[in-house]
Amino acid sequence: MDVNIEPSWKAHLKQEFEQPYFQELAQFVKREYTQYTCYPKGKDIFAAFDHCPFQETKVVIIGQDPYHGPNQANGLCFSVKDGIPHPPSLVNIFKEIKVDVEKPYPKSGNLERWADQGVLLLNATLTVRAHQAGSHQNKGWEHFTDAVIKTVSSELEGVVFLLWGGFAKKKATLIDKRRHHILTSGHPSPLSANRGLWFGNKHFSKTNQLLSQMGKQAVVW
Repeated sequence: MDVNIEPSWKAHLKQEFEQPYFQELAQFVKREYTQYTCYPKGKDIFAAFDHCPFQETKVVIIGQDPYHGPNQANGLCFSVKDGIPHPPSLVNIFKEIKVDVEKPYPKSGNLERWADQGVLLLNATLTVRAHQAGSHQNKGWEHFTDAVIKTVSSELEGVVFLLWGGFAKKKATLIDKRRHHILTSGHPSPLSANRGLWFGNKHFSKTNQLLSQMGKQAVVW
């Protein structure tokens, strides 16, 4: 099956695209986008990969579902398009960065600037129906994105995985802890952050510390 995704990822995930589950998933997504308003735009479904070639991946952040409001989702977890108000979780991410690495709160919530530095911003489910959170869960996307995590784990070295919240933490079982670094904390959503489970995790400075120790370029958050 010909999937329009960045070439290095295409080479590493080729077998996945041939699996029956992925072909069924592709048919489902095609039907949904034909019959309903869905996000992100078709061309942005694999944007996380397009901005972050396989060999350049050095950090992985795992989200759950794309944003389901108009013009929000751009194919990268936690990220919104330029000019779009920042959702609550993203606000808390930027607040933590401000304190942790003393970087001013940014105007744009578009995280393509992270992805272009080797941060894979991976949602477990890559599409959603407008205004219906979780509407494309359990259709095959999770199978695919788990395969992505396993591929990164087995074929790269020294990647820093940031697992925020209960859902993301479960993905730790897919990661070889001898080859990679895993940082966990509560989710940046207000519910978790207000219970003291997010702020102060210092994941952004810790990530850069680990990258520097491995001789890799730190991320400009």
